[in-house]
Amino acid sequence: MKDIEKIIEEVNGTMSMEGMPITADDRKRIRLCLRDEKLFNKTLKELIHKHNVPKSVINHEGISI
Repeated sequence: MKDIEKIIEEVNGTMSMEGMPITADDRKRIRLCLRDEKLFNKTLKELIHKHNVPKSVINHEGISI
């Protein structure tokens, strides 16, 4: 358990340096994912899909439009 909390604090520190501290929901998600590999893989796919920019909205210079 201590290792999970340490990982969460390290992630929060890194994200905070970028101006994006993690939320309470993020903390819950990290805890669950670190305990369950199947859930981790499912959540990773969902987050990639959520934040992926469809190729149809990227111009020929590789810039989102």
